Amino acid sequence: MTRRPSLPGAAELFRPTAPVAPPELDQLTEPTDSASSGRRKHESKITVYISEEELYALEHARLVARAKHGLIADRGRIVREAVAVLLADFEERGAESMLVRRLRRESEQ
Repeated sequence: MTRRPSLPGAAELFRPTAPVAPPELDQLTEPTDSASSGRRKHESKITVYISEEELYALEHARLVARAKHGLIADRGRIVREAVAVLLADFEERGAESMLVRRLRRESEQ
């Protein structure tokens, strides 16, 4: 017989209390009140595993954007912008989109 109390997990403690509608595609790239830094609060989170080479490329892009273009952005913001651009291309071009072409090429290898 264990004497440990049964406690709720993180999913029960931090679950949304009201249904949340997904943002429209154009809302993903619009800056909020803090337009100078581009930071904004995000309600959802995912974990994505990437290779070491992909992480270096992402960090390189961040540093080049800052050094050559004067843009200050963290890696998360760069990833969110890249996702927004890729999804917009998918919505517009469908089967001819970069996303479909890359996924098709990857599945054929």
